[in-house]
This record gives sequence, C-alpha cells and structure tokens, in this order.
Amino acid sequence: MHNDDMAPSLSPEAAAKAAGREAGMRKGRGDGYRIGLMQGGVAAIPPIQLPRRALRVIYVTAGIGVPYPALDAAVIEALRANVSDTVVASPSDDVAALASRERPDLVLALNGTVFPAEQVEQLRRLGIRTAVWFTDDPYYTDWTGAIAPRYDFVFTLELSCVAYYASLGCAQAHYLPFGAEPQLFHPRHAGQEHQSDICFIGTGFWNRIDLIDRLMPHLRGRKVVIAGWWWDRLKHFKELGGSIRLGDWMSPEETANYYNGAKVVINLHRSIDDDTINANQVKLPAHSPNPRTFEIAACGTLQLSDQRHDLANWYRPDEEIAMFASFEELTAKLEHYLSDEEARRQVALRGLLRTRRDHTYASRLRVLLEHVFPGSGGV
Repeated sequence: MHNDDMAPSLSPEAAAKAAGREAGMRKGRGDGYRIGLMQGGVAAIPPIQLPRRALRVIYVTAGIGVPYPALDAAVIEALRANVSDTVVASPSDDVAALASRERPDLVLALNGTVFPAEQVEQLRRLGIRTAVWFTDDPYYTDWTGAIAPRYDFVFTLELSCVAYYASLGCAQAHYLPFGAEPQLFHPRHAGQEHQSDICFIGTGFWNRIDLIDRLMPHLRGRKVVIAGWWWDRLKHFKELGGSIRLGDWMSPEETANYYNGAKVVINLHRSIDDDTINANQVKLPAHSPNPRTFEIAACGTLQLSDQRHDLANWYRPDEEIAMFASFEELTAKLEHYLSDEEARRQVALRGLLRTRRDHTYASRLRVLLEHVFPGSGGV
C-alpha cells in the first residue's frame, strides 16, 4: 500500500478553507496581472510635453453641491497644467472686482447657473474674455439657453446643443465633452468590498430602471453593485436587496474603486424623454457620451455602453469600448465578457490607453484654450 493511500482526507470545513485560499490566491494573481498590464500600457505612452501658455485665467467654480466639486477640482488641475497663472473664485465672490485687479486673459465659469448675470456683464464691459462650460446639456437647456448669450465663448458637452446656442446668437459655441482626471480615475487594486461581476453607478432614471428589471435573469447568482438615487423604483428591488446602495452619493475615489473592482460596468445614458429633473422643453436630442464613459475607461475596466450618435468618434466600438444597440446585444455581450477574461482585459486596456492619450481634462483644456486664443500655442 502506498503512503499516499494512508493520507487522511480533509474535513468538509478544512476543504472549504483550502478551496477559499486557492480561490483567493487565483483572484490575487489575476488582479496583479490586470494592474501590471494596465500600468505597463500607460507607462509606454509618450508623455505630452507642451509648454504652459503665458495666460492668466480666473476660474469660477460651479458653486453647487455634489458632484460639481470633483469636476471643479479636475478642471482646476487641468488649467494649472496648461496656463501660467490660475486664480480660483466662487460664484458668490465679486469676480468683476477680482478681475479688475488681476486683469486676467480669460474668466472661465463651470456650469454658470448660479454665477450672477450682472457679474458677467461687468466682466465684458472691462473687456475681459468670458467663457462658460455647461455640464448637463441637453437636460437643462431651458436654463442654459438664457445663460449662454451672456458669454463670449460657450462650451457644451452635448453636440446637439452647439446649433441651439448658435441660434440664440452665440457666435462662439463649441462642442467639448468632459473627460477623465487620471489622478482620480486610474487602474488600482480594489478591496473585496468593492468587487463585483456587474456594476452600475448612477441615478435610477426610468430607462435604467426598465433595463435592470429586464436583466434580472442575468443578475441572479452574480455579485452586483448598483448605487444611486431612485433605485427603489425597481420591480425587483427587494430581490436585489443588499446589492443596492440606495440614495448614496459616492466620492470620485470610491466610485473609481467600484469601477476597478468590477468585471463589467454597464453605462446606460439617460433618456431625453424622462421628465425626472429634466428642463429640456425643446427636446434637444442627446448624441454625446456622458462623463462616466471616460471615467470608466480610465480605470481600465470593461464597460458596456449603449450606442450614442457621437460615441464612436471618441472610442472604436468593440475595440476600445463595448457597445450595444439592443437588449439582446447587451445580454449576449454581457455573457461573453463575463466568461472571457482575456477579451475583457484587452478591450479595457485599449480603452484605457485611448483615454490617457486623448480624453483627459488636460487635453480638453488645451482644446478650449485654442478656441479662445487661436494660434497662440496650439493644442
């Protein structure tokens, strides 16, 4: 009789622990490989070394609560990388008086909805260039349509709004989507509490509610994370139970952790027909990618996004980002990418590299400054 035949068998408890240890080691090796792959790819991108423009810019923050402070921080960091002098002000400050002292080349406001009109008028009387970058088009164009004509330059993250602002008399209306801030959104190790098979972070607008309800047969038996407002409208809310962080706003850091911990992040843009917090009476269409598109890609995570008219101009479909045009296509691709880890990693890697090359806030600010100061430094 061989000695191996005399080896005692493990108890069920010990066998379970051993299996758990092995699964944990496999997961750790997989995570390490993913991070190394992503970081190695990013390190191979030639750094962009452009001199900062000799410009002074006063940046007026959105002056609203979450998520705007994170957007403000990203734009401020990008401005400091692009111009020689950045002065930050709040919409409640006397920005005109500040500009009279500082004599900036440009005053740039984010969103502009709480920045007083008389302040903008005073700036223009001082002969100082003014610009606004709208954050929520086309869903608040009832308000932004009244704000846009106050400024010399109007930037919008929605392609369909350019012609709309031009029709209101804005001679300098430009399309400029948001991007990703690499210091916040980048590949990183995610703890067990942030890991999932399928993740969705965002408000539960009705088209998203309907999608998650229809997806229930594909969610059962998988680890799911859903976070945001109004998800209690789901028909399957009780069944999803602990998978939902209801009414919970996440910081960019925590959001990035959940993106990094997910195998697949679903990105479904909101519908213009949803009247929940929607001030778009003229029903301008929505063609452009939301900011989440760039942030998910910047984490080196596979995202499944619904198709938008302009999205393919920013990422190559199914090479740098996975897209779906129907529910059937979504479920087929969801099953494919959850079962094929290498395919998932390769699309995510290409999306990450495209984002770091072309879709950071630093690159967006270079484009903005070239529109305002053409030929004085290039983009």
